[in-house]
Amino acid sequence: MRFFRKGLIGLFLLSLCAGLLAYAGQMVSSAIEERASKGSRPSQKRERVFTVNVMMAEPQTIAPVLTAYGEVKSRRTLDLRMASGGQVIELSPHFVEGGRVEAGDVLVRLNPSDARSTVQRLEADLTDAKAELEDAERALVLVQDELTAALAQSDLRKKALARQVDLQKRGVGTAAAVEAAELAMSSADQAVLVKRGALDQMRARNAQATTRLARAELALEDGQRRLDDTTLIAEFDGVLNSVTLVKGGLVSPNERLGQLIDKSDLEVAVRISTEQYSRLRNDQGELIQSPVMVLMDVLGTPLSAKATVVRDSGAVAEGQTGRLIFAAMKEPRGFKPGDFVRVEITEPAQNYVMKLPASALNAASEVLLLGEDERLEVLKVKLVRRQGNDILVRARGLAGKEVVMEQTPVLGPGIKVKAVRTGADGPKIEEPAMVELAPERRAKLIAFIEANAYIPEDAKNRILGQLRQDKVPLRVVERIESRLGG
Repeated sequence: MRFFRKGLIGLFLLSLCAGLLAYAGQMVSSAIEERASKGSRPSQKRERVFTVNVMMAEPQTIAPVLTAYGEVKSRRTLDLRMASGGQVIELSPHFVEGGRVEAGDVLVRLNPSDARSTVQRLEADLTDAKAELEDAERALVLVQDELTAALAQSDLRKKALARQVDLQKRGVGTAAAVEAAELAMSSADQAVLVKRGALDQMRARNAQATTRLARAELALEDGQRRLDDTTLIAEFDGVLNSVTLVKGGLVSPNERLGQLIDKSDLEVAVRISTEQYSRLRNDQGELIQSPVMVLMDVLGTPLSAKATVVRDSGAVAEGQTGRLIFAAMKEPRGFKPGDFVRVEITEPAQNYVMKLPASALNAASEVLLLGEDERLEVLKVKLVRRQGNDILVRARGLAGKEVVMEQTPVLGPGIKVKAVRTGADGPKIEEPAMVELAPERRAKLIAFIEANAYIPEDAKNRILGQLRQDKVPLRVVERIESRLGG
């Protein structure tokens, strides 16, 4: 009986498997017949449409900005040097690195003993020279008077001789009297000659005394200058730099003690290319006084100052290229000589140019335009300037057209696209709605967020920061309250 029961079960299972196989074969056969009856359907090819961002090309008048880098320098820098040497006996309390001084302040004073003694000796020599000149002048006057008296006496002798000659002709005078008158006149003439020689000697003495006085005055001026050179005085207001002197030290002649820098009169030296330099000239070839903005980022705090291009270098330095121009800074607060800064120079304005993103231009200086049926067209343009991530271009037929903002390898002329417009014609992004919360409602929401252990810590801090503001985004409140069930 047991064998018979197992045999019946096996026969039943075999019959069930055979029935299932027959049913499966029937289903496959029906599917093949149905597919054969429908026939083959032609495949439909769909054109691929790309989404691109476009913007309207509008002609404008734009002044390009040339960006370069330069170094801040002081237009007035003075090397502090002593003309004479000696020991330092006095130093200004401001004679330190970074010390501020004013014009006329005494910075350094050397020991003036030797120089003062020299000046006193030269003053005595000058007094002697003056006395000698005065004595020579008095002697000259005296000799001139003596010469005048000798000339008068000579005139009298001549008259006496003429009278004796006249008396002799009339037979009254004698030959002896005439001879005596002639001898007297000869003696008078001899006296005149002697006085004239004395006058010439006195004039020579006076000239020597005058020369000696001039030399004494020059020597005194030199001595006074050497005495003044023992004191170093600030010529203008400024700050001290590279100070190396201490009190009591010895200073050699012409030794550099430091620098005096005028921080209120700064300029920027900027090296630009020759092509950029050509854009900063007028029709006469002269450098124009373009406005300049000097910028420097100091630990996240930007410093800025206005400047004006004033001149360029006279020649190109050896081993350098381009041109070196200088811009005078106005109110250079926070800047110091030696700072490395970024300079933005405003070039002459360009008319009828269009501002586009730099990604809208390909290597062949072509842009893609949105044409009819939203298909792309290509247009050759002239690149005027590059301004960071933007470009300035000019082309016929570009004004008023929509330009593709980013060119990719899959885009080309004739391709159908879906345009996403930006700017004034594009969709505006709506700001999220904000609500003010009552204290009880705010406390309930904050407590729920703080008690929720499934929220990450950074997300929890961000949500709590939003909830503690005066106004909270409405969508944040609604999302939290939906989880609260309120």
